[in-house]
Amino acid sequence: MNAEWANDNKMRLERILLQNIRHQSPQLQALLERVNCHWAYEDGLYRFYYQSFKVYGLQQYTLEIITALTAIAPEGKPFTEFFQQVTASGTGRKFAYEVNDRWIEETAPIVQAFLHARYFLEMAVKYATLDEPPQPMPSGWAGMLCLFDIR
Repeated sequence: MNAEWANDNKMRLERILLQNIRHQSPQLQALLERVNCHWAYEDGLYRFYYQSFKVYGLQQYTLEIITALTAIAPEGKPFTEFFQQVTASGTGRKFAYEVNDRWIEETAPIVQAFLHARYFLEMAVKYATLDEPPQPMPSGWAGMLCLFDIR
């Protein structure tokens, strides 16, 4: 595959990503408002530091964000392996009393997955108003491209 074709393909996928984000903008904005509310972001992180099992509730928000981000994937592209690993390690976890003995090791991945997912959701909402991919490329937009292995 030649470099010019690869670059053209990346630019095409970038435009499709932006189009998908604009199309899903109302849903993305509503979800961002929900995950930024007191009972998600604020309370969820507090529950980590308070060592409350309620931190496990962040997993549901993470999964909702993953679903929303999947909906904007250009041509169904999968997420980058890094994001897949971070979110896989921070979802599907169940509380057990023994977790209290290794709290950070067991629950920090839940918080990490939520924060990474929230970041990408926030960047999608931030750039939803653009008509064209931004140049020069801001870090948040570059992050969105990395999420789908476009950059």
